[in-house]
Amino acid sequence: MAVASFQNANVSHPVYYLFMRRMPLFALAVLLTFANFPAHAHQPVELRSADRTPAAGPLLVDGTVSFAVNMTFTKSKQVRAFRAGFAAGDQLALQLLIYDEKPEKNLTKKRLPILKVTSPSGESFTLPITERTSFYEPWGKRNYLYLGRTTRVAEEGIYSFEINSRAPGRFIVAVGEREVPGEVRRD
Repeated sequence: MAVASFQNANVSHPVYYLFMRRMPLFALAVLLTFANFPAHAHQPVELRSADRTPAAGPLLVDGTVSFAVNMTFTKSKQVRAFRAGFAAGDQLALQLLIYDEKPEKNLTKKRLPILKVTSPSGESFTLPITERTSFYEPWGKRNYLYLGRTTRVAEEGIYSFEINSRAPGRFIVAVGEREVPGEVRRD
C-alpha cells in the first residue's frame, strides 16, 4: 500500500512549488467563507412604532428562517406586530427574550409583554412565560434571558404575532430555526 509522504517530495517540482505557495491563500479563502456564515444567524428585524397591527408590520416570508424581531416600548399598553409565512407541516419555533440587563431583567412577570399568536385559520394562543434561562449569544456578544419557548406544527398560511407591552423595555421575539438568509417584506 502506497502512502503519500511530503518527506520524500521533490521540492523543486513545479506542481509541489505551486501547491505549497498557494496553500496559505486557499486556507485563508476557506476560513473567510466559513467565518462569514454566522452573519446570517438570527437575522435582525426592527419593529417600528407604526407596526401596531400584523397588516401594518413586516412579513417574514419564510417563518422557518431564524429571525430576531426586536422592539422597544416606551410605556405600557403599546402594541407591535408582524406576520410570518409557513407551509403545512413546518415547525413554528418561537421564543420571547429580553436582554439580561437592567431595566428588563428586573421586570416582574406581570410587567413582561404578552405575545399572542394567531394562525391562518384564526386559532390563537398566548406564549406562556415559564422561565428566565440565561444564555450568551457570541455573535452579538450579549447575554439574554429566555422567557418562553414553544415549537408547534404550523398550518399553511400567514401567522400573526402581536406583542402588547405592560412596561417600558426592549424585547425580542425569535422566530424560526434555519440559519439561512431570509426575506422580509414591508407593504
